[in-house]
Amino acid sequence: MGYVAVKGGTMAIDASLKRLKYERLKEEEVLEIKTILASMRTMVDQVMSESSLYSPFLAALAIKQAEGSMEEAVFLMRAHRSTLPRLYYSRAAESESMLVERRISASFKDIPGGQLLGATTDYTHRLLDFQLVEESTMENEQWLTTYKEILKEVEPIGDVQYFPKVVEYLRNEGLFEIYTHDDTPPVDITKESLQFPVSRSARLQVLTRGQTGAVTSLGYASLRGYGQVHPTVGEVRVGALPIYVEHPNEGTYDVEDDFYIGDIRLTEVESFVPVNVKNEQNKDELEFEIGYGACYGRNETKAIAMSILDQCLEHPEADFPTHDEEFVLLHIDSVESTGFISHLKLPHYVTFQSKLDSVRNVKKGGKKNEA
Repeated sequence: MGYVAVKGGTMAIDASLKRLKYERLKEEEVLEIKTILASMRTMVDQVMSESSLYSPFLAALAIKQAEGSMEEAVFLMRAHRSTLPRLYYSRAAESESMLVERRISASFKDIPGGQLLGATTDYTHRLLDFQLVEESTMENEQWLTTYKEILKEVEPIGDVQYFPKVVEYLRNEGLFEIYTHDDTPPVDITKESLQFPVSRSARLQVLTRGQTGAVTSLGYASLRGYGQVHPTVGEVRVGALPIYVEHPNEGTYDVEDDFYIGDIRLTEVESFVPVNVKNEQNKDELEFEIGYGACYGRNETKAIAMSILDQCLEHPEADFPTHDEEFVLLHIDSVESTGFISHLKLPHYVTFQSKLDSVRNVKKGGKKNEA
């Protein structure tokens, strides 16, 4: 493949950049960062997830600069992330310590601790709300005042409540295998290139920062028959997860010396996948395995799709692309996929002219230029 270095055209590029700024400013409306943070929460979450950088403010800034283009915003965040030093690795977080705002299960109607719907559009009609066209600050303030008055009548729970995992109750019944803790340090895919076959820690990192649409599409493909995984969602939980780091100077490790550095908002999914295994009598027996999904912020669709692909890749199948590790992991990254598609806009003069010459020779009755 031949490329030509771009030379000249500086004045045209300067004019293009000024035109870009003009297009953003011509309506004379200033989009505040705080407005994006307050009203575009899921977009902010998606940018943080796909860029592997948890910073709502920077994600909102990237969305503003990219004028709402998700791929451009993720690119900006990844580029900024690459300039930051990695000062610490956090201690492995146990999601049982999550302060849950939403927790549902599709496997059981009654789960220990109860289902918590939280704020969701799952039970609404997907119809445009034209009242939002005439929305006013005064009406919003009145609604908020009324809603807060209603909340005051709700009797608060005395202690902070942590919700147990649904799967733990099934493990206690012997329906799920109990694994020993694996303290092997995870691979850091931001420091090491992928080497196939990849470890599960690397696979989960690639999946969690995969493009939402790509991860969802491949998970959907598995459900439609281009894979062999069709799970039941055991538990979806959304909430704030506390993060701790070890003391940097202590010689011996003690969990009591860990530093709390803040919370991250997280969506976590555990899907139950039926699999056939051979028992001691060499007969098929039904068991369940767990597909795992997690991503920054709230993105339940992506986390569920990730749990499907996690299970697909646990069981390689040559007949299904969704079970092919290289196919899935090398095609879901937002920056890599959009970057490679966008490179087609770069000058390809040499290769295209060569093909044109070959076509011209054929049309003239000459021999095809094999070069």
